[in-house]
Order: sequence, then C-alpha cells, then structure tokens
Amino acid sequence: MTLAPFVRIVAQGKGRARALTQDEACEAMGIILSGTAAPEAIGALLMVLRLRGETDAEIAGFTAALRANSVVNLPQADLDWPCYAAGRSRGAPLFALAAKLVTQAGYTVAMHGWNSHQDGSADLRTALNDTGLIGGGLQYYPLEDLSPVALDVLKLRDTFNLRSCINTVLRMWNPTHAKAMVQGVFHPSYRGLQSRAAALLGDETLTVIKGGGGEFERNPGKDIAVFGLKNGVELDETALTLIDESRRLHEPDRAVGLGELWSGQADDPFAVDTVIGTASLALWTLGAQDSIAKAETMARGLWAGRNAHKRETE
Repeated sequence: MTLAPFVRIVAQGKGRARALTQDEACEAMGIILSGTAAPEAIGALLMVLRLRGETDAEIAGFTAALRANSVVNLPQADLDWPCYAAGRSRGAPLFALAAKLVTQAGYTVAMHGWNSHQDGSADLRTALNDTGLIGGGLQYYPLEDLSPVALDVLKLRDTFNLRSCINTVLRMWNPTHAKAMVQGVFHPSYRGLQSRAAALLGDETLTVIKGGGGEFERNPGKDIAVFGLKNGVELDETALTLIDESRRLHEPDRAVGLGELWSGQADDPFAVDTVIGTASLALWTLGAQDSIAKAETMARGLWAGRNAHKRETE
C-alpha cells in the first residue's frame, strides 16, 4: 500500500479534493509509520494539509494510528505532558517545575518530547538532568526512543521550514495511556482542534492552553482561555490573572535558573507564579480540586512545602 491514493484525495484539484475521513487518515499515518512510504509522498500529503488546514477527523485518525503503532510498553501515568516546542525564543522551561510540583501531590507525570533549536537554559532535557527533577513520580521519554519514524517525520520541518500536523499529533499521542492530558499550543486556533479531535478518539480529560512557546506553560500576568474536555464535555473556562505584572514569559534579560528557583536560592515572583499557575491547571485537570481557583491555592501550598518534601524523600 502506498500513500498515493491519499495524496490524490486531498490534492486532486479544486472542486474534487476533499478531506480524509478519520479511517483514511488512520490508514495513511499507519503507512507513514511503517517506514515504507516514499518521502516525496509524505511531504506532499503533509504540505497539502498544512496549506488547507487539518480537520478534526484527520488529526484524530493520525493520532489513532500513532497510538496503535506504539510498541514501547510504558507504565501508565496519571497525567500525560507532551513537550514539543521548537521555538528559539523560549527561556528556562518553568513548566518542568510545575510538573514536579504535581508529583508532590501524589500523582505520576509522563513527559515526552523533542525540542529542536533550543540550547542553554531553554533546553528541557538539560534542565531535567541538571536539576535532578526526574524520579519521584516524574518521567521523561525522548521521542527518538519512543518512535524513531515519528521523529523522522517531525524533522521534515527542517526540510520544509514549516511545521506539519505531526506536531499536533505528537502532542495528542499520550504514549502511557494516561487518563488525563495537558497540552500547550502556539497558535490559538489549535486549542479547539485538539479538543474536538480528542473527543472523536473517546478521550475524556484534556486541558489545552496557548502556552509559552507552545508548551503547556501558563502566563500568570494575563487571563488564560482554557479549552479541552472534562468528563468528555468540551471546556470553555478562563484561568484568571495571578500577578499584576505584564511581561512576556521569557524575557532574555530576566532569566532565572530552575535549580536556584526550586531550592529557594533565587526568587522571581513572576516565575514562581508561572510555575504555580501551570501546576494548578494540571492539578485541576487531574481532579485534585473542583475549581481552578482551589487548585491554585493547593499549588501554592505545594510550592511552599517543596523543599520539606524533598528532604523527606531523600
């Protein structure tokens, strides 16, 4: 089986082309993940969809194929946390501290990803290794270990100089089959797309926000629109401003080290509220509290006691 019939469906011309059905999209992605598809056909399919814009059913079908083709047997986590931002403008991954904070409430968190074009303080893997955050309920799974073929497809971005739907699909993957998921997007229109595609897949618990550089990371200086699913019902919530300070999440001249912030050697109220605000949305997603406001209070308590918790587990 080749990709040619699916390329023809989406690209045969005005008035004749149509979107893939969910089943067709699943079959097409299955061919891609088998490693047998011609690179030219993969590029043609992905770029036609990029130009036209993917449908809910196409994203759901691609994601279903990725889930079905996963061969690595991972322990089920409570929360799935994808990390696939590729922006060059990101600063320190404060969301990593938020994920660690969630584990201190007794939950397990599975992060997975690939972050190109990032180095120094912005690199997530370096931050996780240097700060010793891995363990104690928090795990990180590199994409190259989970699916080398999916990584090859993702790296086509370097060839096209454009993102493709694989960026969205990887965010929706959930390789540990966690019952709850959080996702960040860079373009606001994808919040609803990912929510609707998740509903088609039968997912029930998902929170999606426009986050820092496309990661699940909340700016505490502004109201944040919250999309996703709660018990299978589409969300339309707002997380209110936490701090009266208007600035970007990552000011180059106001960088803060994760290790220093976590240990208390450094203090930056905006960075701290970024961690607390992000963790609160994750906790609310998990059902730790029945409102975002209550989850924020819970997250502040966890932050205040983080070092005591660390000493108890050493």
